[in-house]
Amino acid sequence: MRLTMHTDYALRLLMHLALAPERLVTISEVAEAFAISRNHLVKVAHELGKEGFVETLRGRGGGLRLARAPEQIGIGEVVRAMEEDFRIVECFDRESNCCCIAPACRLKHLLANALDAWLAVLDGATLADLVARPAPLRRLLAIGA
Repeated sequence: MRLTMHTDYALRLLMHLALAPERLVTISEVAEAFAISRNHLVKVAHELGKEGFVETLRGRGGGLRLARAPEQIGIGEVVRAMEEDFRIVECFDRESNCCCIAPACRLKHLLANALDAWLAVLDGATLADLVARPAPLRRLLAIGA
């Protein structure tokens, strides 16, 4: 399984916000810290806001902050919300599946089980787990304590 950049950026943005809970964080700050596209990050932040993971405050002095405590944000929940789909092989999509062996193939079931296991691992972690050792992350991202 491979995450899209959209989901990768969403997880990084959430981690950054969790590391700076005492203040609002700007998109420019996060984009600079991770050396990623500000324009792409704007779209990610908007989606995270729509999904209820972050609060966005516009205008002068605005920024982003977590909408929930890091302990209440499950990584599996974020990944499911950000990813467009989980069709890792053609036969996962009944409408576009053209594979001639699909009715007898055991690979689909194996991959479905692997995907379920992967999501179960993500469901066992929260944002708080990702930032449990904040000092090195804050140092690397130049976030004040």
